[in-house]
Amino acid sequence: MGLISAAENAFMGFQQSVYVRTDGRLGHRMIGVPTMLLRTKGRRTGQIRTAALVYARDGEELVLVASNHGYDRPPGWYFNIEADPRVEAQVGRSRWSGTARAVNPEDPDYPRLWRLVNDNNHHRYEAYQTKTSRPISLIVVKPA
Repeated sequence: MGLISAAENAFMGFQQSVYVRTDGRLGHRMIGVPTMLLRTKGRRTGQIRTAALVYARDGEELVLVASNHGYDRPPGWYFNIEADPRVEAQVGRSRWSGTARAVNPEDPDYPRLWRLVNDNNHHRYEAYQTKTSRPISLIVVKPA
């Protein structure tokens, strides 16, 4: 399967399913790190897409990592945000509308945000960055 095992992929799908089905009563910390649901509009289909993602808080904003487990292509939700930055965020049972923006490695705030979210995910993102030559972008979601 590549960089992630079939078992890891299945567990992540299970976690997202539990999070969605229980409307956030379960799933927020199933993998030992804070996880949110990000809903974006599909750039080609216009359908709402949901992704369970690890996040870190930076004040009122949430910081996400477009790592795609270290694959050479960013995750689909990243392209959806490029096409339409309006998103819905769900943390536990709390849902709110927001605006997402990419923070690239050239941004002066990138190192601080990277440390924040990488520390929050037990340094997994460092390992993902070593697996790809593309600079991994961060996404900041600000409440509307």
